[in-house]
Amino acid sequence: QVQLVESGGGLVQPGGSLRLSCVVSGSMFVIEGMGWYRQTPGKERELVAAITRAGSTNYADSVKGRFTISRDNGKNTVYLQMTSLKPDDTAVYYCNAAIRLQSFYSPATECWGQGTQVTVSS
Repeated sequence: QVQLVESGGGLVQPGGSLRLSCVVSGSMFVIEGMGWYRQTPGKERELVAAITRAGSTNYADSVKGRFTISRDNGKNTVYLQMTSLKPDDTAVYYCNAAIRLQSFYSPATECWGQGTQVTVSS
């Protein structure tokens, strides 16, 4: 069974920085795309940033220039470096991974972490 475990959330003042990490463990063949999403109460979960296995990235307009997504394929880990944080960035952040479980012919299964709270407040 595949598990995604996030860490690095917390309380930070406006203008501050945080680094989120997500480690994927379990039986799998290969991790394709990885990403970070966020959600606030009453709103739909939204994409923050995504990265392909080859390293191509895309970002939500609201975080461009402030957040950086990266991954270490050898460690099955994805990171989200967040800088210049704003109160509007307050949310639960979820890690996502599209995983081929048995071979390259397996369909990619969407897997989610349990979420980590990020609160930006003075």
